[in-house]
Order: sequence, then C-alpha cells, then structure tokens
Amino acid sequence: MELNVYNIKGEVTDKKVTLNDSIYGIEPNEHVLWLAVKHYLANQRQGTHKTKERSEVSGSTRKLIRRKGSGGARRGDINSPLLVGGGRVFGPRPRKYGFKLNKKEKTLARKSALSLKAKNNAITVIEDFDFDEPKTKQFVELTKNLQLADKKLLFVLPSQNKNVYLSARNLSKVNIITASDINAYKIMDCANLVLTESAVGIIDNLLLKA
Repeated sequence: MELNVYNIKGEVTDKKVTLNDSIYGIEPNEHVLWLAVKHYLANQRQGTHKTKERSEVSGSTRKLIRRKGSGGARRGDINSPLLVGGGRVFGPRPRKYGFKLNKKEKTLARKSALSLKAKNNAITVIEDFDFDEPKTKQFVELTKNLQLADKKLLFVLPSQNKNVYLSARNLSKVNIITASDINAYKIMDCANLVLTESAVGIIDNLLLKA
C-alpha cells in the first residue's frame, strides 16, 4: 500500500511511503487482538481492593444468643456476616490481574490492528515535525489542517518529543506515543492513526524482526 506524505500544513508533498504488506496487509486475527486488549487492560488494574472478613472485623467475640430454641438462624459473635457491621463472606483480596501473552501473539496483534486501520483507510503519514515551544494552539491547527480535528487520534513519533507531547496533553481526543511503544490497544482505541515518516521505518524494523 502506498500513501501520500503530508506536511504540517495539510498539503500533499511529492513524497510517498510504501506500507509493508506483511504488517499492514495481513488478515486480522480477532482472537489474538482480543487477547492483547485484555492483556493491556488487565495490566492497568491495581488489584488493591480489600474488604474485611469475619476474623478481621473489630468487635467482641462474645456469643450473642444460644444455639437452639430462639427460632432464628444460629449465629455466633457480633462479627457474623449475618449482622450489620459484620465481616464480609469471601470478600475481594489484593491480587494481580496480569497474565502472560507470548511475544509472537503480541506481534501478531499489533500487525492485525495496523492492518485493520489500513483496510479502513484510517492511516495518515506526515513529515517529521517539531515545535519551538509547547503550544496547544499549534497542535489544534495541525489536526485541522489534516482534517482530523474532531476524531480520536494516535500520533506515533520516532522518539520522545517534549514540546509535541506538552502541546497535545490538554487535548482529550489526542494521544502521543513513540513507535517502539505501540500496542494493539492504543491502535484500536483511536479513530485515525497518524504516523510520521521516521516512525514507519521504526515500526517495520520492530515488527519484521519479531
């Protein structure tokens, strides 16, 4: 697939970029994509939830009523789960939600996500750019020039760029990521993928060697 390269003014330049078919032209594997998204979201969970069970609640251990003859359910002390203020039965405990995802599965998921974007014509390639200083107004103007202002965007840069990152930080529909950090969830979570020229080459090296 061959795409035009735009400049930051939204104008088509005389350069073109060829996207590798083994990355952007494969048949997407939906199950692996689902696994990769689940893996990413699971790793975001802190897993610090905790409730007190019967043995952890502060209260007397005195037996409240006799075991038989009351006509009601038997219960022991005031910490019983049957009573208000008692411990919770089988409450949540701190745990890790992450699980292992094989390297080949991660690679296939990223290729599948990129292929879906390419299939939907949701990839834009622009020249490498930088700002002299952090300016959100400049970044908004850039998205307008590319006619992508109202869409959720993922900009993929070749390396970290503080001025670009700070310029886009206040925009709720824009995410900035480096080419080496791309993942299936971030790609699928945007409406349009904006790649810089240099980022295309880095993605090729990253996914073809994996």
